[in-house]
Amino acid sequence: MVLFRQEKVFVIVSGLVFLLAVVYAFAGASYRAHLQVLVRRGRSDPPATAQPNAPPDFSRVEVTEEELNSEVELLKDDDVLRRVAAANDLAAHDWLRWLRPREDPAARVERAARRLGKKLDVEAIKKTNVIAVNYDAADPQLAARVLQSLAAAYLEKHMQVHRPAGQFHFFDEQTAESRGQLEQAEKKLLDFTNAHDVVMAAKQRDLVLESIDQVEANYRQSQAQMAEVEYRIRELKYDLARLPKRMVTQVRTSDNPELLRALKASLLDLQLKRIQLLTKFEPSHPLVHEIDQQIAQAKLAIENEKSNPIRDETTDQDTNYEWARAELQKAEVEKKGLEGRKATAVAQLGEYRSLARQFGEDAIIQDDLTSSEKAAEDNYLLYVKKREQARMGDALDEGGIVNVAIAEKPVVPALPRWPPAIVVLVGFAGAVVSGTGAAFTADYLDPALRTPEEVTACLELPVLASLPGGRGTRLSA
Repeated sequence: MVLFRQEKVFVIVSGLVFLLAVVYAFAGASYRAHLQVLVRRGRSDPPATAQPNAPPDFSRVEVTEEELNSEVELLKDDDVLRRVAAANDLAAHDWLRWLRPREDPAARVERAARRLGKKLDVEAIKKTNVIAVNYDAADPQLAARVLQSLAAAYLEKHMQVHRPAGQFHFFDEQTAESRGQLEQAEKKLLDFTNAHDVVMAAKQRDLVLESIDQVEANYRQSQAQMAEVEYRIRELKYDLARLPKRMVTQVRTSDNPELLRALKASLLDLQLKRIQLLTKFEPSHPLVHEIDQQIAQAKLAIENEKSNPIRDETTDQDTNYEWARAELQKAEVEKKGLEGRKATAVAQLGEYRSLARQFGEDAIIQDDLTSSEKAAEDNYLLYVKKREQARMGDALDEGGIVNVAIAEKPVVPALPRWPPAIVVLVGFAGAVVSGTGAAFTADYLDPALRTPEEVTACLELPVLASLPGGRGTRLSA
């Protein structure tokens, strides 16, 4: 009943919406171009540090969410959008440009870049390392060109941001400068070596110090040997004072056989004479007593002769005395040699200490020059390595080898984003819904009373008769 009452409103609104849908389906179709960017870790540039070898960080092999968001922001960077807008002359597609005839070209490009940023759909696909970029335009060629320009500008911007240009030129200059410093340091070191006649002052100083240690050891050993020799000389002199110069080498003892024989014969005669006297006299007789005394004397003489044989001694030089005298002479000669060795050691110590001091001073200067030469060499090698790394980075940049890749290149879309049939069907459904809504709205806003119930409810009066509304001529009571 509402639709019949508001038939005009329904037809006008629904017809207008459907007409717009048909016009959009066939005249205002939108074409969408697609671009997909893959973020990866295919290349890792070493950082430009003062270290000779700064290895890249391989601890993280996965692309983080922050890195994906950074690449999304680079795709929507103002500089990138301005370059894309200028390259495709997007300012010429602005219908309102005629209202601003005196607008600056830079302002037009800026305005076109802002519209481009609003129309670009840039989103990082979840659970992947892919960034999807969509752009809608009425011209399919324009949609594809815009995304192609965006891809080129984005890759260039990515290389500029992640690896600033000019590193090779900087490291090349530093390499040349460090080479000159190295040559100057080497010349200073060579001049000092030639002027002081040293090759390795520190090594020569160490060798001289080792020689000093050896000479001091020999000097202390000579002192110990000198004390030992002096003690030996004292002992040998003492031995020479108490030892005899000669010694008995042979002693021969022998009896006197003739004397013993004569004494024994005399004893035998006395014994025979006693026996004869005893035949004549008593044992107490004086003659017998005299014979007994003579016999005792003869026996005593025989005993004395036996106890005191003849002694023959032979003497010679004492070997201990001669040994002590010879050792004393050797010790005195050795003492003189040790005294000469001590004097030589003292002279050598003075000379070596003087050389050690000289070499020590030369070593300090040479170490400073060597350190300067080593530092200059390290700097030169560092800059050579950094220059090579920069050259490789530039070569990789020129070859387009970066950590992002165009996974899906934009192509010219052949079909519009929404097919005309679908747009017409959706437009028809929208027309019906919008017409119905407009009819109900108009009916709700209309203040007329249409049914007896409305009259009774609004006026609180009884309805005596009612005539149905209609276009026909036939009425019903």
